[in-house]
Amino acid sequence: MGEVGRGSVDLDAAFRTAVVGLGAGAVDAGAGIDAAFGLELFESQVASRHLDLAARRLGVARQGFYSIGSSGHEGNAAVAAALRVDDPALLHYRSGAFFVQRCKRVSGLDPIRDVLLGVVAAASDPISGGRHKVFGSAAASIIPQTSTIASHLPRAVGLAFAIERAARQGISCRWPRDAVVVCSFGDASANHSTATGAINAAVHASHQGVPMPIVFVCEDNGLGISVPTPADWIERAYGPRPGLTYLAADGCDLPDVLGAAEDAVHLARTWRVPVFLHMRTVRLGGHAGSDVEAGYRGPADIAADLARDPLLGTARYLLATGVTDTSDLLARYDRIADRVRAVSDEVVREARLDSASAVIAPLAPSHPPAVRADVLRTPKPAIGTTTTPRTTLTPTISPRMTLAQAINHTLGELLARDPDVLVFGEDVGRKGGVYGVTKGLRKRFGARRVFDTLLDEQAVLGTALGTALAGFVPIPEIQYLAYVHNAADQIRGEAATLQFFSAGRYRNPMAVRIAGLAYQKGFGGHFHNDNSLAALRDIPGVVVAVPARADDAAALLRTCVSAARVDGRVCVFVEPIALYHTRDLHPGDDGWLASPTTEHVPIGSARVYGDGTDLTIVTFGNGVPMSLRTADRLADRGVRARVLDLRWLNPLPITDLLEQAVATGRVLVADETRHSGGVSESVYAALLDAGYRGTLARVTSLDSFVPLGPAADTVLLSETDIEKAALALLH
Repeated sequence: MGEVGRGSVDLDAAFRTAVVGLGAGAVDAGAGIDAAFGLELFESQVASRHLDLAARRLGVARQGFYSIGSSGHEGNAAVAAALRVDDPALLHYRSGAFFVQRCKRVSGLDPIRDVLLGVVAAASDPISGGRHKVFGSAAASIIPQTSTIASHLPRAVGLAFAIERAARQGISCRWPRDAVVVCSFGDASANHSTATGAINAAVHASHQGVPMPIVFVCEDNGLGISVPTPADWIERAYGPRPGLTYLAADGCDLPDVLGAAEDAVHLARTWRVPVFLHMRTVRLGGHAGSDVEAGYRGPADIAADLARDPLLGTARYLLATGVTDTSDLLARYDRIADRVRAVSDEVVREARLDSASAVIAPLAPSHPPAVRADVLRTPKPAIGTTTTPRTTLTPTISPRMTLAQAINHTLGELLARDPDVLVFGEDVGRKGGVYGVTKGLRKRFGARRVFDTLLDEQAVLGTALGTALAGFVPIPEIQYLAYVHNAADQIRGEAATLQFFSAGRYRNPMAVRIAGLAYQKGFGGHFHNDNSLAALRDIPGVVVAVPARADDAAALLRTCVSAARVDGRVCVFVEPIALYHTRDLHPGDDGWLASPTTEHVPIGSARVYGDGTDLTIVTFGNGVPMSLRTADRLADRGVRARVLDLRWLNPLPITDLLEQAVATGRVLVADETRHSGGVSESVYAALLDAGYRGTLARVTSLDSFVPLGPAADTVLLSETDIEKAALALLH
């Protein structure tokens, strides 16, 4: 029954031998724990241990696919016990005993079976559907995480911020107003910028009187895979932090960790402040199934950790207090071992995902009719009115606007219509945004709905992730496209994966606004003129929209917000900075102004300018007015060109693209992004995959960062480039 693994300590045999040698009255019992409760926690710890052993056995037999265990971290069963079932939890991957203890308190859940279904990647796994082994449960308020570097902490902070705000604003939230968020992570992850930034954001918010009911649990086993963490580092790094209550506990001592966890939860729940619980643990059995810790740790260190086994510590406590005896403890241990083995023998026969369609089903839900209905929805009349609500909106006649004005106008209409909408980011409040795009919104709708955040993109997106979980539809702003790369994993690793790894049980509805692309005049450099869209377009399931003019900006933004609300989609709305305040297509003609309407533009629907029969110019963003001016000059040469504005870069509007390509038989892709990894490569592939056999060419910006000043013109796509390429294609 021992643990399988080359170079590993046999944890099963070691525990049995040690328990037999304990005897009664081995230690001073100290503060008492109710007998039944103590045995309950012990059994949760034992179940977690045997799940680890089973995962390794299954891995050796090539029937299991995950073996990062929780052995040595079983003290977190006491953390679960200190919380309520309706306190949302975002767990470290070594928090198995927390998961077991929490799920045991929810009728109908079977944590042993659920964990093992995840280990064998069974399609019947009740949280991920066989896509990943995660600790997650909608019924138990455990939000699944696949993070190994604490990237879930910004989301946890955002959720702690959002719970009380949702209650105050009347937003339906699955967690009660007095809930406490708990998130756990390792000592090595505590050094990651994501963790330090999230904890800083929590302290910063609390410092300003913003409710921040969160317990950060650092499960400190002293190792980051093979790299030691100095014994005093976590305490020195987080203990003296003003505004952060620091509590420490021995995770191998059940009464100690239970008392500290109860204190931490009480403080967070009562005072709505952040608390840091430093739980010292040990790591038993190596990092994962293939890890041989004897290669980087000495025998004395391994033996010292084994002597601090938290299961042994709980057994010692239960024996010392006379709650049970050795034979009863071992009988309980064996019963759980037998059950885990029996269930593991059963789950290996469960079906696994066997088709691409089954795998990607929860990745990008799409219900276009429902999205359209939400776009066209009018607000319900106020209580007491007799007006019959309309089912659709009549397009409003608005003054012609710039792109920036149209976005501001549309944000205002969305905020006025829907109380679940939030707009936030750095400078969006009092200042109204760097380019004035959110000007006046805070004054109209108040600081609870339009507010400034820290200058930390991870915190901005973490706020979006948390508020989305709490029932809001967040519209966060990232000030420049280049800055989103500081926090891209909050979109890729957190937002985009949650529906996928929870089989749709949790969602991340959001529309992320990003000022981006190049061609700014008088203010440049690569941080403010960035055309690197590839990192966003590469994320499965994420919608990427790029409007070129005011009417499209209004329509696309509405669609993104409704797709977020209806389908839980993660939408990225990239706003071309250089077009924000552009009025003219040609000098002095006001030709780039347009009236924002309430019409619906479906995801994946392109826009066509003109009906030329000689050439189709495919473009987007800044390329649209550039291509339209080029088309006018081509017309002077007798060449009739039409311009296709993609508008949606992910997913591409393939049907419209192919139709317009076939209409002329000649396609020029005018792509302001880079030659390598840019949008044009995907357009080529989409056309060829769809069977297009006409003439095809592309012209792009160079593979370069954007330099300062006039030098930018040497590397960016120009109208001259487009015209030369068009003439070359035609001749």
